[in-house]
Amino acid sequence: MMTPQKNPLTPSNPMPARRPFVSRPPLVNTHKPQGTYQPRVFRAPVSNTPAANSTFKPALPTHHLRPSTPIVRAANEGKKLRIMVVGGLEEVGRNCTFIEYGDDIIIIDMGLQFPEEDMPGIDYIIPNISYLKGKEKNIRGVIITHAHYDHIGGIPHLIPVLGYPPMYGLPLTNAIIKKRQEDYKNLSPLNIHNISLNDKLKLGVFELEFFHLNHNIPDSMGVVVGTPEGVVVHTGDWKFDYQPVAGDQPADLQKIARIGSEGVLALLTDSTNASQHGHQISESEIGTNLDEIIGKAKGRLIIGTFASLLSRIKQIVEIAERTGRVIAVDGFSMKSNIEIAKELGYIKFHPKTIIDIKNVDNFPPNKVMIICTGAQGEKNASLMRIANGEHRSVRLMAGDTVVFSSSVIPGNERTVQRLKDTLFRKGAEVIHYQMMDVHAGGHAKADDVKLMIRLINPKYFVPIEGNHFLLHYNAKVAESTGFAKDHIFIGDNGQVMEFQNGVGVLTKEKIPADYVFVDGLGVSDETNVVMRDRQLLAEDGMVVIIATVDSKTGKMIQNPDIISRGFVFLKEHKELIEDLRHRVKKVVIDSDPLSWADTNNIRNKIRDYVGQFLYTKTEKRPMILPVIIEV
Repeated sequence: MMTPQKNPLTPSNPMPARRPFVSRPPLVNTHKPQGTYQPRVFRAPVSNTPAANSTFKPALPTHHLRPSTPIVRAANEGKKLRIMVVGGLEEVGRNCTFIEYGDDIIIIDMGLQFPEEDMPGIDYIIPNISYLKGKEKNIRGVIITHAHYDHIGGIPHLIPVLGYPPMYGLPLTNAIIKKRQEDYKNLSPLNIHNISLNDKLKLGVFELEFFHLNHNIPDSMGVVVGTPEGVVVHTGDWKFDYQPVAGDQPADLQKIARIGSEGVLALLTDSTNASQHGHQISESEIGTNLDEIIGKAKGRLIIGTFASLLSRIKQIVEIAERTGRVIAVDGFSMKSNIEIAKELGYIKFHPKTIIDIKNVDNFPPNKVMIICTGAQGEKNASLMRIANGEHRSVRLMAGDTVVFSSSVIPGNERTVQRLKDTLFRKGAEVIHYQMMDVHAGGHAKADDVKLMIRLINPKYFVPIEGNHFLLHYNAKVAESTGFAKDHIFIGDNGQVMEFQNGVGVLTKEKIPADYVFVDGLGVSDETNVVMRDRQLLAEDGMVVIIATVDSKTGKMIQNPDIISRGFVFLKEHKELIEDLRHRVKKVVIDSDPLSWADTNNIRNKIRDYVGQFLYTKTEKRPMILPVIIEV
């Protein structure tokens, strides 16, 4: 364990001076609408030597710089670097960060968040980008760190609203984004560009470079943003893996150290597993355990995992070929991602290894492996349909081994447990990550974070990507390395961080960052009202009061009808319902007499009176829906 020591980049020990940042105007892309920027891409020479990859010098805070001309000083005077995380500071998912300086904005990631148990009917949640309304022309680019849905899931809904700004990602990331975009036929093509880890981008005043990090999907990267106020490093999701699989390479520690040695103003980094001690285990260790499980299994193997865990899927395919098993792949996203990875060379296998799932019964059970989605207990996913006997081609049989090769997303514990119970009842053997290491997390643990801090050596530390309590655990890790608390920013979604002259402040200003719900085909940040109604219905049900009145006088024509759903069972509460019926009739009769029926007045009186009456009788607050019929 590292001995805590003073952070070397405190105001009393400033960062080394470096050359000034000089803004260069972007080139205009003549093939795009006026105002759209075509960035400059600098191809760095590929070499294993540090010198060959060190030609780009991001700028440092202006109090360390001596601008060479009065024009540069005047251009930057009064401006501040603003960083706003609008998703990922209070939840796992919905990751999205805005970086703004003057009239230039870049966005890092546009993810989704899966709904929680108290969000009935919601498909997923995406970032709120209302702060960017009217600033669309200032967006110089969108950078995507990797292809997990909590980092790319909001793209189809948000990019069109922003006017299709240019997007940048590594090849696999972009391929998965493009594939998902095919589900949205009415959208225009994305303005998306492949980059390499050796590229340098000039986006407005920002100069960007990238570095390789490990995760459980290939083509994961960190982003280095050179700004007039200093260098900001955003890691995305990451871990250090010294024995990676799937043709991956270990994280580029040499490049990360070089970036840190040149001075970094702020480090924004993953908090998901920062509460766990030690180092994250390697994917290669999981391969050893999977090899043992697959070798011992006497019947069919059904492996449930995330469609995006391509590193894991590659290992499973290689083990299957080595042990003489054929593989049936089930789940639309799983099939799509494997096909993309195959086309790009990330996964290689013999054509006869993959079979159609309809043909699994044509092979001996001990020669069959099924890789499918649904390890989170999703209702319509493959594994759940297999467990419930609803799958068209696969029926569970005695001797099957089901492996959950993924961790449980917070909020899914109950559905996963029910799925396991069902599998055991059907006679299957179930193996999951709590029994043995069949899942390696893709996120850095505490000791990994310490190493990243030592390599980057930032002046300010900003925990991101995790529930709020996880941000605090990540902050404690930084404190253990010598960080002062006032140089650690633990914010809420939308809270603005400002940097000027080398000094950072977590301000009290907040931009809109509340939930934007995707519900069926609709996207709205006004769905909070709908959510409250759904939660009310789920808790106490509803009561519908149907009153028929004379349109001319407002007098009751017949006794009101009462319908209860999710409140009380009518047959068992006849006395309560009859009492309610008479009281509603009296409310209508006692309404102010008019020469015409004031239906709004009647409706409001019924709603108020019935709500109070039912609460005194039952201590429940059902939704009251008065329906007034005029005849």
